[in-house]
Amino acid sequence: MKIRYFGHSAFEIIARGVKICLDPFITGNPHAEGIVTAAELSPDVVMLTHAHEDHWGDTLEIARRSGAVVMANFEITQYVRKHGHENVLPMNTGGAVTLPWGRVTQTYARHSSSFPDGTYGGNPNGYLIESEDKCIYALGDTAAFGEMEWIGRDYEVDVAFVPIGDGFTMGPKDSIRAMSMIRPSVTIPVHYNTFPRIEVDIDQWEEMAGSEGFVVNVLSPGEVLDL
Repeated sequence: MKIRYFGHSAFEIIARGVKICLDPFITGNPHAEGIVTAAELSPDVVMLTHAHEDHWGDTLEIARRSGAVVMANFEITQYVRKHGHENVLPMNTGGAVTLPWGRVTQTYARHSSSFPDGTYGGNPNGYLIESEDKCIYALGDTAAFGEMEWIGRDYEVDVAFVPIGDGFTMGPKDSIRAMSMIRPSVTIPVHYNTFPRIEVDIDQWEEMAGSEGFVVNVLSPGEVLDL
């Protein structure tokens, strides 16, 4: 598997040759400027954790142009269909689907969800993505919650995408609490330093995580991680 980071919470994941765009907030994402444009992305799958603008992003433009299947909760997929894109795969919290390229389980996230136009976006979610004998846990926007301990017990998480920016998600301290429950091999911090309300000292966070025994990888926008 290959993981390419576009900043904030946007990723491209390649699993068994299938390109997945996770939370494709590209246009208006200052981290993505000069790295990638929405027009350059032609995924097979667009996967959404929730409907907020900084995650929903360029979903419709990318999906319409590429023909990608949009994987998300039921409400998001119905919104996508209402806006003219029929290729959707609805899920809901706790459900899983096995596809030719891997298995995806939609998890709980403690947050909120609405579209930029105010339409209700259903329950926010995270994802466990299993492929090529690897497991990625994309937490989505969330606070720490107790059931993360179940995930850490039931899955061998190779990489976790953990929000650390505070204000709208858990901050640095609670991200360490989440990591202690999930026990990932590697943690990639997300959802930080995109706008003033979520600015954190990433070097301080990295030092704090290391002092607790966690391996972290602070990816720069455009950087690729091979699993």
